[in-house]
Amino acid sequence: QVQLVESGGGLVQPGGSLRLSCAASGIIVSINAMGWYRQAPGKERELVAAITSGGSANYGDSVKGRFTISRDNTKNTVYLQMNSLKPEDTAVYYCNTVAKTPWVPDVRSWGQGTQVTVSS
Repeated sequence: QVQLVESGGGLVQPGGSLRLSCAASGIIVSINAMGWYRQAPGKERELVAAITSGGSANYGDSVKGRFTISRDNTKNTVYLQMNSLKPEDTAVYYCNTVAKTPWVPDVRSWGQGTQVTVSS
């Protein structure tokens, strides 16, 4: 079993920045993909950004050029640097990983979610 703990959400003014962190723990052999999704009220959960173990990243169209995803494989942690935040970025942000354990090759796990609110 893989546990994810997120941090870094909060209230920020439009144009501001936030940095989210997500640390994975448990009996983990390796973590393949790590990513962030978000869900706004009344909307479906959508991909924000994802990154492979080799560092290849992809982003949702609405955040390209503003958000940057990174990871520290030594700490099993993924980060999301969010700049130039807009009110439409307001959502609950969820961390997601696909990890290999000694028993299962691809365990998908979700964090509990962290609220990001962009408002003046």
